[in-house]
Amino acid sequence: MLSKKATCKSHGQDSSYFLGWQEYDKNPFDPVANPSGIIQMGLAENQLSFDLLESWIARNQEISGFKKIFRELALFQDYHGLPVFKKELAAYMSEIRQNKVKFDPNKVVLTAGATSANETLMFCLAEPGEAFLIPTPYYPGFDRDLKWRTGVEIIPVHCHSSNNFRITDSSLEEAYKQAQNLQLKVKGIFITNPSNPLGTTLTINELNLIINFAINQDIHIVSDEIYTGTVFDSPRFISIIELISSKEESKNIWSRVHVVSSLSKDLGVPGFRIGMIYSNNDTLLAAATKMSSFGLISSQTQYLMSKILGDKKFIRNYVKENRRRLRNRQKILVCGLKKVGIRCLKGNSGLFCWVDMRLVLKSDTFEAEMEVWREIIGEYLINVCPGSSCHCVEPGWFRVCFANMAKQTLELAVARIQALVINFNAT
Repeated sequence: MLSKKATCKSHGQDSSYFLGWQEYDKNPFDPVANPSGIIQMGLAENQLSFDLLESWIARNQEISGFKKIFRELALFQDYHGLPVFKKELAAYMSEIRQNKVKFDPNKVVLTAGATSANETLMFCLAEPGEAFLIPTPYYPGFDRDLKWRTGVEIIPVHCHSSNNFRITDSSLEEAYKQAQNLQLKVKGIFITNPSNPLGTTLTINELNLIINFAINQDIHIVSDEIYTGTVFDSPRFISIIELISSKEESKNIWSRVHVVSSLSKDLGVPGFRIGMIYSNNDTLLAAATKMSSFGLISSQTQYLMSKILGDKKFIRNYVKENRRRLRNRQKILVCGLKKVGIRCLKGNSGLFCWVDMRLVLKSDTFEAEMEVWREIIGEYLINVCPGSSCHCVEPGWFRVCFANMAKQTLELAVARIQALVINFNAT
């Protein structure tokens, strides 16, 4: 005798995105213990710069230790968070945006990761049965994060490879009309910038389209910017807050723009569960702060990260070196696939490439895409994310991650994909 929420099927666990993880868990690759296992290329995790963080910890044992402050951290903390951590987090968020945006610590709500932040915003901005527009392709987990507990509906804004999956006026209008036809009230547009899974940053033109559309329709904008620190190439990242701040005519939407960020992708610490909401809407901030009590960041984590973020010289060097490593790893994947005629969407950010595998599809259908996906994971022992799980409207695209493994493992994974293509061409 359980609740409908406990027994419903709307979690999205049956998505190929999650099914691939299940297959990987049955047979995980290890270069020594299981070299014939499945290589995990479906996990957008940054493991390239752990050595830098570990070196900082080793050099700062006294600072990073909790001996002197154990009692203070162990006792009750309210849900507003440690002031020193919010101050350092806000300063860091400004710096990785080249100080084009100034974050006010008083407008930050701390959450247990970006997942919690995004769900909290849905609870605050929409009633069950109301809708948000989301450009496709989008991160498969949003079907869980934004919908499952909130009851909010997602209306896709379909983007296409003909213009490199850029958002257009017509795609926004078509999605809005679709919502109207379904008798769904649209409360906002949800964007990821930089994009997951595309690995690209939004252009000024796209951001202006979104801002003008939201103004005309009197709706909210949520900008998930968790990959900001991963931008490793031009063009530079432009936050939606930066654009709105520079335009006087956009100030009337100021209270309807909300940014989500975290340290999971930039610093590669997803296990620390550090997320945040930033908004100029005082009512929303008050509600989100109360809701954050259901998913707090531990005081120990806040204390440690305040020390790391407070070391400005270290953080600047870390960001610079991490971006260099990401650029080099992406190049290994892109160049390796290019050798067998597989191209990737030109990207400048993220921990993955959006890979065009249409060359190995037997037909232009999602059934053919799933057949290739099953072959990739079952025969070539790689877990990747098929485009259909990202709601891509064109079969044959896959998100392939490159930052969660050793260089030698990435090279092996590339060789396995090359073998798939060579064998397909030989048949």
